[in-house]
Amino acid sequence: MNLFKEYGLSDDLLKAITELGYTQPTEIQKQTIPYLLSKEEDLIALAQTGTGKTAAFSLPILEMIDPYQKHVQALILCPTRELCLQISKDIASYSKYLSQIRSLAVYGGSNISEQIKGLKNNPQLIIGTPGRVNDLLKRGVLKINQIQWLILDEADEMLSMGFKAELETILKETPKERQTLLFSATMSKQVEAIAKNYMKGAQKISAGGINEVKKNITHKFVMVRDRQKNNGLRRVLDANPDIYSIIFCRTRVETQNIADFLMHQGYAADALHGDLSQSQRDLVMKKFRLKNLRILVATDVAARGLDVNDLTHVIHYSLPDDPEVFIHRSGRTGRAGKDGESIAIIRPSEMIKFNRIKKETSIKVEEMKIPTKEDILKAKEIYLSDKLLKSDFNSEEFEVSNTPDLSDISKEELYKRVMFLELKSTWEFYKNEKDIAPIDKNERAAERGKKPTNSRKGKDRKDRNDSREGNKRNRKSKRQGNFTRFFFNLGKRDNLNKVTVIDLINKNTKGARADIGEIDIRDKFTFFEVDANYTDQLLKKINQLSFNGKNMSLEIAQ
Repeated sequence: MNLFKEYGLSDDLLKAITELGYTQPTEIQKQTIPYLLSKEEDLIALAQTGTGKTAAFSLPILEMIDPYQKHVQALILCPTRELCLQISKDIASYSKYLSQIRSLAVYGGSNISEQIKGLKNNPQLIIGTPGRVNDLLKRGVLKINQIQWLILDEADEMLSMGFKAELETILKETPKERQTLLFSATMSKQVEAIAKNYMKGAQKISAGGINEVKKNITHKFVMVRDRQKNNGLRRVLDANPDIYSIIFCRTRVETQNIADFLMHQGYAADALHGDLSQSQRDLVMKKFRLKNLRILVATDVAARGLDVNDLTHVIHYSLPDDPEVFIHRSGRTGRAGKDGESIAIIRPSEMIKFNRIKKETSIKVEEMKIPTKEDILKAKEIYLSDKLLKSDFNSEEFEVSNTPDLSDISKEELYKRVMFLELKSTWEFYKNEKDIAPIDKNERAAERGKKPTNSRKGKDRKDRNDSREGNKRNRKSKRQGNFTRFFFNLGKRDNLNKVTVIDLINKNTKGARADIGEIDIRDKFTFFEVDANYTDQLLKKINQLSFNGKNMSLEIAQ
């Protein structure tokens, strides 16, 4: 039985969604569909990607739209072109048998003239990105002064992408008596402000909402030194031969660098970030959905709106600042009831941030060791032997023309030869590679700028004394309220000196030059103090830069 029938949806809608395989509503659909069909109050729905949001708001709106009215009755706003197209595609599928209802997607990166032409067909439903909707409003070709429903999908991401002004302009063009539906994965302060200023008496529901962790996702992390991060990433990938994954990075530059590294190493990988043209983005996504690419390296913004199933892993090459973004990233795997893995590759200096993510999201995380060459070869052998024995094979249809005499070779020897042929390139790469040594407690503490435990002699004692002096200076600075003490991931090994540090600070602080306090350059990392007024500015700018090919990482020293 199709349980959607209980909501009183029309036969034409039920026929379309039944053909799509919809019989059991998701949690967000159970709460949203009957609400919209029976009430006119605004609604705030907290739900993660992949929970069935599009059907939740589209089905009741399609049920209630008047097919004989030729003006725009519903406007759906979303952050990215990809999500816009996905929603448009879904709505077209749902309204397959509703011949009088027309919808139109409007978005940037595509010919606006064609979209203006589409508006002349009097669509009742518009799906658009804020920027393009604003353009069409300014040209006077899009009228939204009679809409009954305004849907803000992934409102948190639209705001984080800088669409606040566009959203407010659009909202002012809509009638006050509209019904506003706000869907968001997180309830940020900006989202709360939009809800407060532009929604009235909104009800709030939650399904897969804030900080909800999927139980079928296993969370792991692997700790590596900064200079070994790419090698550590490669080992994680090689230890999972059947991987189909998104790797998340913080910046466009980092995203492209990692994708280039992987492609150079022979992986079926590519990058997705804001510097790509729309045609390049479309091509990358087409190859990824067809699984011609097995690994997509992306920024958080570029990955928004991507509807890709069957991901086996999400890999956090760089940690996000917002713990909820970590959960949102991880939720892209483990969909449709399948198991998934979320793996964070972190440096010791990032452990404080990672502990905050764990605490605020209540996820259970296990530390995994860096895969050794033996681990990798074993994982690939198991994967290949499973394929060998379990793949569909019809011996009657498939014939070979030259079957050699195998009577002198045992099964074990034959199996070994097959595995050698398949694993030869991996074996040759790793046979002379040294395994990555694990990071002990002392090194972890030192990398975080803390006093090492169980120090022995000489340099360890000096670092311990230096650390104590640094902590004294840090406490003094905090008491005075003048300086912020930073931990910087570059040191003497990276050819860093005081002149370079001062130049870096000056170039990344606006206006008058910031007061600079103590600069303490160690072998692998550096502490320095800067006028506290420049804290946020330095954190934002320096974390997007690189030095001699190495990504910079700046944090407030603990």
